[in-house]
Amino acid sequence: MKRISTPRRTASLSAQLVDSLRSHIEAGGWPVGTRIPPEQALIEELGVGRSTLREAIGALVHLGLLEARVGDGTYVRASSELQSVMVRRASSAQRDNVLELRTVLEEYASGAAALRRSEDQLHQLHELLDDADAACAGADPSAARSVDALFHRAVVRASGNDLLVEVYDYLGTALTASLGGLPWDAARAEEHAGLHRRLVDAIEAGDESGARGAAAAIVRLTGDHQAETPPAGEER
Repeated sequence: MKRISTPRRTASLSAQLVDSLRSHIEAGGWPVGTRIPPEQALIEELGVGRSTLREAIGALVHLGLLEARVGDGTYVRASSELQSVMVRRASSAQRDNVLELRTVLEEYASGAAALRRSEDQLHQLHELLDDADAACAGADPSAARSVDALFHRAVVRASGNDLLVEVYDYLGTALTASLGGLPWDAARAEEHAGLHRRLVDAIEAGDESGARGAAAAIVRLTGDHQAETPPAGEER
């Protein structure tokens, strides 16, 4: 029996744009936590109409890859739909459970990095420390968050465990997002920077125990900060 021919369909321009932007996000063109370019800049860069761009951005917001913040722009929330699911799951978990799981991931990865890191990876960690100092000095919370995320991913990559890197790319971002973070007051920011320097020093020295301790301290500091920060719209 002859089968009915399937009608040919041509993807709409907005659907094509969704695929293009999704690929750009997955490839790290817009890192998680960063603000995407303004609407007009994207219109000029992509050569599309305003309604087409808004439709595509809306679809990515619905998928959980982007987050629109009123009065502040649109931010990258996750690099894939799977990561978006993990972000939602982590945001609904108890804070102590999130802290414990993030500590497990980052403490182990840091200890392994102290034993396995390459010279190139160590050099990258030092560069990211410098970038973090510059971002904090520039008083740009978005830039500081972006550099901080890149730093922790670099530590995990230095562990030499490809499966751990893949898991962290999804789960680590979700845990970090659920705990919050920068911006902090000056004293807490300096403590945060000092712990990162201590972590890199331990990795450079091959000090597995010191690296694990520094990583755990960073997570505790982040958790303490979140516990002390009132929800939006509330005052202490």
